[in-house]
Amino acid sequence: MDLKDCKVLLVDDIKANTALLKKLLKSDYQIDTVNDGKDALHYIESSLPDLVLLDIVMPDIDGYEVCQQLKADERSKDVPIVFITSLNEEGDEYKGLKLGAIDYITKPFNKNIVRARVRNHLITKKQSDLLKNLSNLDGLTSISNRYCFDNYLNNEWQRAMRSDEPLSLILMDIDFFKQYNDHYGHLAGDDCLKQVAQSLDCSIKRSTDFVARYGGEEFVAVLPKTSSDDAIILAEIFRKNIEKLVIKHEFSSTEQHVTISLGVATMIPERNTLPQLLIEAADRNLYKAKESGRNQVKR
Repeated sequence: MDLKDCKVLLVDDIKANTALLKKLLKSDYQIDTVNDGKDALHYIESSLPDLVLLDIVMPDIDGYEVCQQLKADERSKDVPIVFITSLNEEGDEYKGLKLGAIDYITKPFNKNIVRARVRNHLITKKQSDLLKNLSNLDGLTSISNRYCFDNYLNNEWQRAMRSDEPLSLILMDIDFFKQYNDHYGHLAGDDCLKQVAQSLDCSIKRSTDFVARYGGEEFVAVLPKTSSDDAIILAEIFRKNIEKLVIKHEFSSTEQHVTISLGVATMIPERNTLPQLLIEAADRNLYKAKESGRNQVKR
């Protein structure tokens, strides 16, 4: 199994320790380093590693607290954590494993054992990710499915509620898709869905933005920490990129090629509210886009 693209984050307040581990592992994996718990949490918030090698004794936020916060967060809870520390009492190891770490290595460590354990944990992570991805993908378009969307939206709704930040959603529908299927056939319709899905998926640039097949010819995008104005900009990019595909559609009442209509909604979630409110708002705006002539964005 090729593990060259695996990202390992090293967290230790002593730079000599991270330098030693980086030298040991850099030929096999992508290595990033930070030197305290706060930086580790900030790093993982924006970019999920495949494995974290985490010291325990650090200023401000120790390794136990970092582990606890990562395991409490839905987005990072599956990132495997290996404690690598000078604390060698049985109680220390028990505490680390109880908090959710998958392994506990004491210093001074054997280099070959560290390399072997890191490789084994990354193989397990890769296999787990593969199974998860298969269950979360739409069978036709190979982008995320409705089940995955529901989970992602719920998690981001809760996150936005805690941080008091905006969450945007774009609901999209292929214009006159029934007529496309009726005249070109279902195989052509399936190919159209695949092209549209891949175009939408390739149009997002931030790792936190998310595109899924919502159902039938409908697609959806979830945009954390995104204002209404910024969501409109991305929606227009979606719309224009679908036009650039120039998929012939002689039976559309809008254009001679495939187009999409888009509804955008943005909210800062309040306590005791459900993400269904955001979906309903986007759906109303999608209806406005269709009523206004299609192939356009409404909010």
